[in-house]
Amino acid sequence: MKPSVKFLDQPKHFWANVRSISQEIGYTDRKSSQIKVPAIFEMSNALKNMGLSSGHIIDDDDRVTEFGQKLHDYFAYRANVLNNEVKPLLMDSKKAKKVFETLQKKLSPQCPIPMNKQKGDKKAPAYLTAIINMLIEANAEGMPCDYDPRELTTVTRDGEPLRTLARRVDGAFPSPVNPVAVWEIKEYYYTTTFGSRVADGVYETLLDGMELEELKEHENVDVKHYLMIDDHFTWWDCGRSYLCRIIDMLHMGYVDEVLFGYEVVERLPPLVKGWIKIAKKRD
Repeated sequence: MKPSVKFLDQPKHFWANVRSISQEIGYTDRKSSQIKVPAIFEMSNALKNMGLSSGHIIDDDDRVTEFGQKLHDYFAYRANVLNNEVKPLLMDSKKAKKVFETLQKKLSPQCPIPMNKQKGDKKAPAYLTAIINMLIEANAEGMPCDYDPRELTTVTRDGEPLRTLARRVDGAFPSPVNPVAVWEIKEYYYTTTFGSRVADGVYETLLDGMELEELKEHENVDVKHYLMIDDHFTWWDCGRSYLCRIIDMLHMGYVDEVLFGYEVVERLPPLVKGWIKIAKKRD
């Protein structure tokens, strides 16, 4: 999923308002299990309840400001895209297994097929990761890919390190040294709650995105950055507020795209072809 151009390039204080209002009002309606769209007066009251000014949302003449309308439009967009587009894309383990087995039979992959970290009956291939690996290999035109980097991502200039990211990513194309693209994978098919480990995964991607933003702004080096997630129960039933945060992060420019569940099957092939074009231009 690409960000909506309407909400890209918003100032930092726009996102401060989004976060503060979301925190005060809440992200979801528990009765309907839908993402909330706060009315403009609710946004204004939320800020007042926090002891903050709301004049930038509703002015002294009780008129909605342009900024206030933009905030409301974003909340409506975020709710619509999550309720109606993201929710149907998220798979459970049974559907993910079926997609994995279909692609494995069709593609006869040579790429790594990692196993999950479960035990007993839940021990199985890491379905989303395996699907991603197979699709990248099938569309990479023989170019290399590091499906499991065991080193920090490094960008160089004149043979010297220019930036080295703080943490390892889940994949890099064509390698973790001067990559065209890097990605994080968050699949949680067998979890029973939305724990701190899942939440940390969102913030890890945010950290990577902030470092890559600084690299682009100060060194004019653009590394494509993706987040790919799945499991309907974990993300929708337990983690809808974090899905909201992910949509926010996407529009703040910290990831180029987020691929939700089955979306990897539809979107990865054209993405990989784009990476190849970039790599060939570098050569």
